[in-house]
Amino acid sequence: MKFLVDNALSPVMAEGLRRAGHDAIHVRDYRLQESEDEVIFDRAASEERIIVSADTDFGTLLALRREKTPSVILLRRMVPRRPESQVSFLLSNLNEIAESLERGAVVVIEETRLRVRPLPIVTE
Repeated sequence: MKFLVDNALSPVMAEGLRRAGHDAIHVRDYRLQESEDEVIFDRAASEERIIVSADTDFGTLLALRREKTPSVILLRRMVPRRPESQVSFLLSNLNEIAESLERGAVVVIEETRLRVRPLPIVTE
């Protein structure tokens, strides 16, 4: 899978995903660490990458744009704050959410639960 790790998470997340065999880039690798969320969102979409973040603004962007891509993984309320633990936690749940991510989804991973919302997010 292809990932773009947002600045809200450590570059260690991208390194760990790469070690696990994924194509993962941190926003710092593109010198986008100070860029607006829209720029990061557009970069991920153009490269067909899944955004990995702790920033809920990406879910809001998806809802406003009614887009089906890019998928977003949000790490929320996690007790393991060390980047290495976050990588392990994500990797241990990846098989369960992979199909949803490929179709287009916002996945919220918390310490005790997973929430998956298919894209596009349509509000009436």
